Amino acid sequence: MSTGEKLQLWGGRFESGPSAIFESFSGSLHFDKRLADCDIRGSQAFARALERAGILTASEREQLVTAFDQMRIDARTPAFYEGANDEDVHTLIIRKLKERVGGLAGKIHTGRSRNEQVSLDTRLWLRETIDESRALVKAFLTELLALARRHQGAVIPGYTHLRRAQPVLWEHYCLAYFEMFARDDERLAQARARVNLCPLGSGALAGSGFPFDREAIAADLGFAGITRNSMDVSGDRDWALDYLYAASTLMLHLSRLSEDWILYSSDEFAWMDLGDGVTSGSSLMPQKKNPDSLELIRGKCGRVFGSLTSLFVTVKGTPMTYNRDMQEDKEPLFIAADQINGSLAMIAEVARTVVLKPAAPAEAAEVSWAVATDVAEALARNGTPFHEAHKLAGRLVLHSLRNGMKPADWTPEKLAAFAPEFTGAMAALMDPAEGMKSRQVPGGTAPERVAEALAEALARMETIGV
Repeated sequence: MSTGEKLQLWGGRFESGPSAIFESFSGSLHFDKRLADCDIRGSQAFARALERAGILTASEREQLVTAFDQMRIDARTPAFYEGANDEDVHTLIIRKLKERVGGLAGKIHTGRSRNEQVSLDTRLWLRETIDESRALVKAFLTELLALARRHQGAVIPGYTHLRRAQPVLWEHYCLAYFEMFARDDERLAQARARVNLCPLGSGALAGSGFPFDREAIAADLGFAGITRNSMDVSGDRDWALDYLYAASTLMLHLSRLSEDWILYSSDEFAWMDLGDGVTSGSSLMPQKKNPDSLELIRGKCGRVFGSLTSLFVTVKGTPMTYNRDMQEDKEPLFIAADQINGSLAMIAEVARTVVLKPAAPAEAAEVSWAVATDVAEALARNGTPFHEAHKLAGRLVLHSLRNGMKPADWTPEKLAAFAPEFTGAMAALMDPAEGMKSRQVPGGTAPERVAEALAEALARMETIGV
């Protein structure tokens, strides 16, 4: 076969070849060439399996593996793909192999279906991609915890309904996102476990007719085990959907954090400054400093969510076992992986450069009556039924708003004069930093609990991404 001549792995049953329109419509090399290295490594492992099964001699196996080694190097360069019009990456690799070893290349597909080969290549690629994603999650969480520690002790208002609700510590806020992304890492790890099973030896759907040691193949490629049913694995894309769900949830969390920091860095909030390196200016308005990095993260969610929806709908109507619809699994995976990995790298850089301006959120907490719950609970602890305590605190807030009074304006004497249920000591609760000290339950914002949670988060970093 001459260099560049087209190879087809099927066709004996057909009187004529595929039409040009069908070839163009069904070809996947333009996107699945990303699997080239995985395809080569899988074929090397399969060559060793063929030797163990007595189909290849040691010399033939060595010749094939050596040729594949060189192809792995070549496949990292654009020249490897120039002028290629092969149906897919698997056909390209076989054609390139035949150019190097001649007729021996015809043996590499003995007992192997492209169905299992596609599953193998995609699993290998996705396994490594998940590892990259988890490493990026860890890098971001490292920056997030560093950001929490840089402004330790800062008081901010927590929000419900985007209205100031109760005061919390800055670290407590950062740790809330730590928990979200720690769960994302856990979901990625769980998806990886389902990806990390070897399908080779399953054949097209009924299992191979050759005596392959599937466990040995799995060990050769670093898989945790083998798939259990040849029919299931032929059409199974649950593991891809698991990854896309994990990726979508991760992007959802990135979007929520981005929205927070877009708001908090606005002039209206003025809580934080974003670094110059993660913002942009306006082509018309010289004063602008736009949070483009965060807006892009928020915007890229649609592409990841769309990838999950796309594959979910694609798989929905496919009968047992393999159907060509499954070719449509790769682009959603590639799109999602590119977006989450890029977004994770970006948010880590934002977290590294963001600066909290603690006076602004502290003032917001002080003047907004975010301490009202602390006051109501103090009344309840002092014997007032909570529903009555809630009304008394509400009346105090209403009176203050009508008379232009801030919490700090209430002295012990004024409080006692307002209602006999109030004690002078409760005036201390008008300082947001004071009331939060009562929130001692695990997971609360009391300084001691937050310090413990921060230390625990730092210790848990040892298991993130592992």
